[in-house]
Amino acid sequence: MLNREHMPVSSQDEGEQQLYIEDLKNRIYGKGLKYHIVTYGCQMNVHDSEKLAGMLSEIGYTETGRQQDADLILFNTCCVRENAELRVYGNVGALKSYKQANPNRIIGICGCMMQQSEVADYIRQTFPFVDLIFGTHNLHRFPQLLLQALDSNHTVVEILDSEGAVVEHVPTKRTQGVSAWVTIMYGCNNFCSYCIVPHVRGRERSRRPADILAEIQKLAEAGYKEITLLGQNVNSYGKDMDEQYLFHNLLRDINEIEGIQRIRFMTSHPKDLSDDLIRAMAECKKVCKHLHLPVQAGSDRILHAMNRKYSSKYYLDLVEKVRKAMPDIALSTDIIVGFPGENEEDFEATLRIAEKVRYDSAFTFLYSPRKGTPAAKRRDQVPAEQKKQRLARLNELINGICMEKNQEHLGKIKEVLVEGPSKNRKDVLTGRTDTNKIVNFKGSPELIGSLIMVRITEAHSWSLEGEIVKND
Repeated sequence: MLNREHMPVSSQDEGEQQLYIEDLKNRIYGKGLKYHIVTYGCQMNVHDSEKLAGMLSEIGYTETGRQQDADLILFNTCCVRENAELRVYGNVGALKSYKQANPNRIIGICGCMMQQSEVADYIRQTFPFVDLIFGTHNLHRFPQLLLQALDSNHTVVEILDSEGAVVEHVPTKRTQGVSAWVTIMYGCNNFCSYCIVPHVRGRERSRRPADILAEIQKLAEAGYKEITLLGQNVNSYGKDMDEQYLFHNLLRDINEIEGIQRIRFMTSHPKDLSDDLIRAMAECKKVCKHLHLPVQAGSDRILHAMNRKYSSKYYLDLVEKVRKAMPDIALSTDIIVGFPGENEEDFEATLRIAEKVRYDSAFTFLYSPRKGTPAAKRRDQVPAEQKKQRLARLNELINGICMEKNQEHLGKIKEVLVEGPSKNRKDVLTGRTDTNKIVNFKGSPELIGSLIMVRITEAHSWSLEGEIVKND
């Protein structure tokens, strides 16, 4: 039995949302209105934008790739990195001329940045032409808020302090293709000292297994071949529910759904990677042998200051355990350079752990202070130039290791799920191996969505080149 506080919103609330959608349908019927959504940040934000697009499509808006042609422009924001915030401010300012050209155009800003009340206040005061501001906890209320914005001469602002319950049955417009995102839980309980996510996404809330499995079943019936399970820490899935159903149970049940050929997930916190989960990954044929396991730093002193709740030895022992169960698994990671107080010895420890693990890929970042986090208040901030120099050294090491790892695939035949045409190269298709290696090769568009065998002929740091192996 699930805790009541984690039950989905009642059918009455869901019905209310549908009433607002119907009201908006009648309001805009026959007007040919268009929308444009700009998304910043992680996969969770991308999937949130798919839900916003789904609601707008159901209302009757059609999508346009040109902002200047849109009757409604939405910015779905991220606050994890400072650069993303600065880009939002610059791009929102540029919309003033669009509003002047068409006063009836609706401009809205939502997402993680807006969940910080001081940021929402700044947007409202600095950019008064913005019509609608809302956060992460009330995305499902978008139709109601849009209706208010259409009828108001002032900026409509709704930022909820509490994350509330999980809301199901929000219309979703997914990107056409072979892969789909599926959120299995929301929020985070870890409170890493550098991270703003728990403050803007709320506490961990797991979706009911039945709802997740039903969504994936529909995706399989719609022709999707691969699903990626999303959560700030998927390893914690189910721990907030009374029933004994955890992430490894979910993986095993998804593995039985016909039509789904590959299962991916992100992100995994090392402290919660259980033996049961490792066994499920090894035993489930459809679960891809790729694990994104953020280390963040190699120094125990820095890991403690980050509140990561594991040591470098624990992390390395975990990697050994994973590789023992799945010798061919590919590992990727996140690393932060220049956390407050990081000295040369700490940074050298990060280099050493990267050398020991030998990641297949890594996302490396300069530490960026986030207001409201403990790390941002520290006085021992690392100078920007020093951070940049260290990042360059780390990237040089990582790039070399990634190239060496990819060269190991030369001449080998790999199974590739064909995702679509290459964005930059004519007559070239692109796909991924089970271990998340990008492979480019010449082939016919009819192969999209198929699993094919490709011989690797060339290696780069971040991708592979190949040729289709034809059956005799």
